[in-house]
Amino acid sequence: MAGHSKWANIQHRKGRVDAQRGKLWSKLSKAIIVAAKSGGGDPAANIKLRKAIDDAKAVSMPKDNIARAIKRGTGELDGGDLEEILYEGYGPGGVAVMCETLTDNRNRTGPELRNIFSKLGGEIGKSGCVSYLFDRKGLFVFDASVGEEKVMEVALENHGDDVETTEDGKLQVTCAPEEYDQLADAFESAGLSAELKEITRLPQSTVDVEAGTAKQVMKLLEAIDEHDDVQNVGTNLNITDEMFESEA
Repeated sequence: MAGHSKWANIQHRKGRVDAQRGKLWSKLSKAIIVAAKSGGGDPAANIKLRKAIDDAKAVSMPKDNIARAIKRGTGELDGGDLEEILYEGYGPGGVAVMCETLTDNRNRTGPELRNIFSKLGGEIGKSGCVSYLFDRKGLFVFDASVGEEKVMEVALENHGDDVETTEDGKLQVTCAPEEYDQLADAFESAGLSAELKEITRLPQSTVDVEAGTAKQVMKLLEAIDEHDDVQNVGTNLNITDEMFESEA
């Protein structure tokens, strides 16, 4: 679990840089489109859309961009034909890698990701080859300053599975995917703002590899995450503090 949350936090920090050149805006637009398409264009009634909009605002995405993405999702504008595809594979040292994508052309996305894996010592596998190593969970990460007792109280009252302190001193809460919306609303109502919140795939356990291999894996993860169609990357690599600091 720590492996994924650390990688997610690396990308959370790097996102501020990505936003300056528009790459993150493109990814967030896709998330808004899919959220609006699946749950409607009213963020008050669609928590998935509300989260996507909040993520976009957090990196200063223009209001007009957000509005256009919502309209594409609701069908008021063209460009909302996106599908969600999960790619699974292996990185250097046999570590498991999961890629969640949103694409308007699977015939482009698949070969491009296959090429990234191949060039950086990995390989895309068949559907199901590594997904059994991960659990789909709602994930919330808080700064410890918000108070562990308050976070735990809200989590336990709203079907949170687990509350733990991570190695880097953060408070991490997990829940079943179907309980994510209720728990997100409860944290918001309690005035608890998460640094990171998402439904993702967390590894059931992590694996260690030697330093050189770990560096290769991190390069692969970074390259995958930079692909425009990739929304989330998961791995069962045990990302150590040294790896985390070198990528942060």
